[in-house]
Amino acid sequence: MAFPAGQAFSKNVTAIGYTDCDKKPAFKLALHKDGDRWFLYTGLFWHSGFHVIEVTDPENPRFVRHVEGPPNTWTLQVQVADGLLVTSQEKIMPGWGHVEGQPWGEGALIWDLKDPENPELLSHWKTGGDGTHRNYYDGGRYMYATGLPEGYQGNILQIIDIEDPRNPKEVGRWWMEGQHVGGGEGGAKPGTMLHGGAYVKGDRAYLPYSAGGFVVLDISDKTNPTMISDLPFSPPFQAFIAVHTAVPLPSRDLVIVNSEAIKENCEEPLGYAGIVDVSDEQNPRLASLFPLPVPPEDAPYRTFCERGGRFGPHNQHQPQYQDILYQGEDLCFLTYFNAGLRIYDVSKATQPREVGYFLPPDPTERLGLLPASKLVAQTEDVIVDARGNIFISDKNHGIYVVRYDGLNP
Repeated sequence: MAFPAGQAFSKNVTAIGYTDCDKKPAFKLALHKDGDRWFLYTGLFWHSGFHVIEVTDPENPRFVRHVEGPPNTWTLQVQVADGLLVTSQEKIMPGWGHVEGQPWGEGALIWDLKDPENPELLSHWKTGGDGTHRNYYDGGRYMYATGLPEGYQGNILQIIDIEDPRNPKEVGRWWMEGQHVGGGEGGAKPGTMLHGGAYVKGDRAYLPYSAGGFVVLDISDKTNPTMISDLPFSPPFQAFIAVHTAVPLPSRDLVIVNSEAIKENCEEPLGYAGIVDVSDEQNPRLASLFPLPVPPEDAPYRTFCERGGRFGPHNQHQPQYQDILYQGEDLCFLTYFNAGLRIYDVSKATQPREVGYFLPPDPTERLGLLPASKLVAQTEDVIVDARGNIFISDKNHGIYVVRYDGLNP
């Protein structure tokens, strides 16, 4: 398929493929390999359900089908491991298209991928509240849900046993003090919530807890998780969403963390991405911050704040121990909304440096409600496969497939 019209900018990155996703923009991305065939599963932004896209030939992605979801429901998130697909359902936030007075779907759905083009629904686990956001599943017995059950203010961690994927059961949960308003608590800092999903490393879970900070959790007892430490990031950074993602590097005592830009035109405190040293897990410390993206010299804007829409970090590539995904620990792939995809060398924890980027052209057709200020590119999620192909999504584009010159899988 032809690339969208308009000028793209790049450094050490080449675009090789594109799919318009049937003009239903994708959001979060997950990959699955079936024999010699590769499949991309995508949550959606402005439509309910998810896409199935074959990417065996990354230069020519094949749109397979759209699996419909319930109306008036966000189905943003997808995870794949051990031949299972986990998709989310949640109440749409105000300003994103929620229809008052209409029902919505909630919880997490588990699908069997024996037929990768036609996932089979095995079960639907419900929170009993407003649903789940970015869940975490890297295979095996436990799924770590970012849930919002009734009686809580802000999403919490719910640990779900899916040894029998047709009969998922909650076995444990953890929340920050003050969130359980239905249990008589109150007073949690506004914006306190688990947002980007727990990330598990052994018997530790790293929690990006938004205004609540970066939390290190002991999950050796799944029925009774306990906090080891909490590193706050707000102030000086924004409270909502101060810590969006936390990705540990498996062989290094380091975790890459970032915020999420929320308001358009930079009308909020500065966002950031940085590296936390957890060698002393009771006293984690910020080791460095990533340099801010700078527009190319020939770009028609002097700063990304001038480009319109959101400017700031959003999602990182998350390997999650899947052998079909890129597992290197010297590179970080990070989406930056109107600054596109940014690639950082993190081999030196105290001195990360930018080594590549890809800026899609601005869309020419509005496919969703946002960005409100101006129709500009807003790069959302990124996933990198073991072949070296990088997939990125956008609010009003389809999915680009790009390659980084310095990546030799």
